[in-house]
Amino acid sequence: MAKVKISTSLGDIVVRLYDETPLHRDNFLKLAASGFYDGTLFHRVIPNFMIQGGDPESKGAPAGKRLGSGDVEYTIPAEIKSSLIHRRGALCAARLGDEANPEKRSSGCQFYIVWGEVYPEGRIDSLARQSEMQALNRTFSELVRQHRDEILELRRNRDHAGLSDLQSRLEAEANAIVIEKGLGKLSEERRKVYTTVGGTPFLDGEYTVFGEVESGLDTVEKIQSCATDSADRPVEDVKMKVTVL
Repeated sequence: MAKVKISTSLGDIVVRLYDETPLHRDNFLKLAASGFYDGTLFHRVIPNFMIQGGDPESKGAPAGKRLGSGDVEYTIPAEIKSSLIHRRGALCAARLGDEANPEKRSSGCQFYIVWGEVYPEGRIDSLARQSEMQALNRTFSELVRQHRDEILELRRNRDHAGLSDLQSRLEAEANAIVIEKGLGKLSEERRKVYTTVGGTPFLDGEYTVFGEVESGLDTVEKIQSCATDSADRPVEDVKMKVTVL
């Protein structure tokens, strides 16, 4: 079982890396062993949300410099698993947004650790409905992409009836896929986690979760409580050193 220690001026964080996400696990271990992260900052910190680090440009960055665009020269294929969720303490890979990155490939180096919130029952119900609707919209959009050539042909022919019929068929197919696969559905286990432990459930299915904090959540809490500037960078640098255990 692979583990790393993230040492900071505010304390240590020990993280267990998941075997279920071997590409992310092995990449993180490689970078940590090479000293890649040593001296880099937690450059983006949002209270009640997460702490983000791993930007190579943050090493030695002057005060006030905007950070977050640095990366390595590769990305990692998504390893999104329904069983690995954004609970408090989850280690996750940052990435570019869907428009530039529809495959949800991960940054080769930037990561974040979830803090999030503890959700009351009423709010989690609303979030569950929103999650199911987002899953339906994503599935429909993917089907539209798959039928792009057919749609373009119908448009060229100004076949409005054909377009309407195709839209109805794709909507029905998307709905059937969502129901069959349970996409966006908030299981009782996830509901329990988010109403007791806390986290960021709206990120599930969107970013790869590849580890979790085993000890040092108090350090994560301290970091996410730091005073920050307008770009969410801590006013006082929080440097890290990452060691493979």
